[in-house]
Amino acid sequence: MHRGRKWGTMTREQGRELAGRLFKGLPPGRPVQPDLMAQTIDHLFGEIWQDTRLSIEQRSLITCTVLVATGREAEQHLHFRGARNLGIERATLEAMITHVAHYAGWPVAVSSSRVLSEVWEAMDAEAAG
Repeated sequence: MHRGRKWGTMTREQGRELAGRLFKGLPPGRPVQPDLMAQTIDHLFGEIWQDTRLSIEQRSLITCTVLVATGREAEQHLHFRGARNLGIERATLEAMITHVAHYAGWPVAVSSSRVLSEVWEAMDAEAAG
C-alpha cells in the first residue's frame, strides 16, 4: 500500500496546470496519441508529480537525472526547460550532469551538456525578445 498519498484524488486540471508551469514557452510539439496524452496529464502530472513526499523541484531534478543517464535528449529539452521554469539553477543541473557522468558514462554527459546549453540559450533569447 502506498503511504502518504491517496491515489485518484488529483484532477486533470492540476495535471494541466503543472504541465503548463513546467513547459511554459514551448511551441506546440508533435501530436501525441490521445490516450498517452491523457495518461501523461492525468496520471503522471496529475497524480505522480503531485505526491507531496517530494517537492516539485526534487521531482524535476530526479527526472532530469534519469533522462541524462538514459540519454533521452528530446525529453531533456523539455525537462531542462521545466527545471529552469521551476527556478532550478543551471549550476545545479551542470553539477548533476557531472555526477551522472561517473555512473552512466561520459557520452551521455557530453550530450546532455550540449542540450542544456541549447535550452538555456533558447530561453535567454526568448526572455530578451
